[in-house]
Amino acid sequence: MRNDSEGNGNGDDRAYDVLVIGSANADLTVRVDRRPGPGETVLGTDLVESAGGKGANQAAAAARLGARTALLAAVGDDAYGELLLDAQRAAGADTAHVRVLPETRTGTAMIVVGADGDNTIIVSPGANSRLAPDDVAAARPLVAAASVVSLQWEIPAETVRAAAVLAAETGTRVVLNPSPVPPELGRDLLAAADPLVVNEHEARHLSGAPDDTDDPAAWARALRDRGARSVVVTLGGAGALALDADATEPVTVPGVPVRPVDTTGAGDAFTGALAARLASGASLTDAARFAVRVGAAAVTKPGAQPSYPTADELPSAGEER
Repeated sequence: MRNDSEGNGNGDDRAYDVLVIGSANADLTVRVDRRPGPGETVLGTDLVESAGGKGANQAAAAARLGARTALLAAVGDDAYGELLLDAQRAAGADTAHVRVLPETRTGTAMIVVGADGDNTIIVSPGANSRLAPDDVAAARPLVAAASVVSLQWEIPAETVRAAAVLAAETGTRVVLNPSPVPPELGRDLLAAADPLVVNEHEARHLSGAPDDTDDPAAWARALRDRGARSVVVTLGGAGALALDADATEPVTVPGVPVRPVDTTGAGDAFTGALAARLASGASLTDAARFAVRVGAAAVTKPGAQPSYPTADELPSAGEER
């Protein structure tokens, strides 16, 4: 990414390219030949403990790509908290603003990965549930010092809203990834999203489309009509759609053919990369093209953060780095 003398391409000079406000979880992963049905027990591989959480994942992804990145999150004063902090430092993210809470368990995610690489995840929020609007208010200088703030939904909704409002006040661009998908998004949050980043399930739900419809472009248009400044719909291996503020139709960004090993955290790799590239001044479509390559690289290795690439490790898709 840029150095201090280069600016961010927007006539601005911020201390950080990307500030991520969100969750940090320890990922507890088991691989199975097939997922159990109700009441059924199956044998899996040895348990693997690794750093995860949507916020920490996005920060690690952006930092590994060279973006000057900071994480505002909360962890417990336990071994998992140390694991997460160590992983952020190894990726190159600033951890000075991560709260370490005594007598509190770090958030955890129980992940089952099938033979096809797809996963099912259950999250126990732990310390994430204690990241409060007051923490965001206290970080006003940090928000003002970032080109892009990336937000997700594994922390309290009121904290996400406080961060979006503060970013608007300080002129900081917001990348909003409402995952896990909330029941609804208020127009105030949609209006802050530039872009709103959603997968197909989230796009269908939040756009209000019937469950039997299958038109990601229509979902993107509906979400922008509902107030989002711009929208990106991720399509898994098929790539993504990018609908900018002044565009009539979304641009299709094709996927990069790879052999998936584990899809855990691939969406976060995409969002972190998107935020990093937007912070450098790229257009939404170019940022989405770059993010598709990062997401594709991430699914070729097991785990979330351990799978995230540097810029030199990206698969080729006809774009110059």
